[in-house]
Amino acid sequence: MAGMGPAPKDPSRRARRNKDTVPQTLLRWERAEAPELPDFRVERDGELTDFVWPERTREWWQMWIDSPQAEHFGSSDWQYLLDTALIHARLWRGELSAAAELRLRVAAFGATPADRARLRMVFAEADGADEGRGASGGPSAKERYGQLRSLPGGKTGTGSGE
Repeated sequence: MAGMGPAPKDPSRRARRNKDTVPQTLLRWERAEAPELPDFRVERDGELTDFVWPERTREWWQMWIDSPQAEHFGSSDWQYLLDTALIHARLWRGELSAAAELRLRVAAFGATPADRARLRMVFAEADGADEGRGASGGPSAKERYGQLRSLPGGKTGTGSGE
């Protein structure tokens, strides 16, 4: 399936330092607020009727608004997600053929643990949670072992197997 391979390695960690063939475009980022699910009319059997969002889609939309990823969404992200909400509504109205497209679209936003791993997203811990702890979250080596010194009488071999 296209687009599901691993994310490219960070250029600073590559063994070969070939230049990228396509230059990067730097954009100014602006956070956007989530829009409301819109009211609109749809044509059914030749008549215009009000579209009613399934309750499950309203809950899904609120979940995205409250998600940690939302603070990184720009206006185009919210518009894409709004279109995705229509696909979500189709699925919850029984149109099972919408499931594959919905899965692909929400994967781009890091919906599942596997999606977040592929996108290299991690959840940050609270700022003060790691004070006095090592990177692993436990006590640092200095706290565990203090000032270790070698014991007298140990071998000081030359490394040649003596």
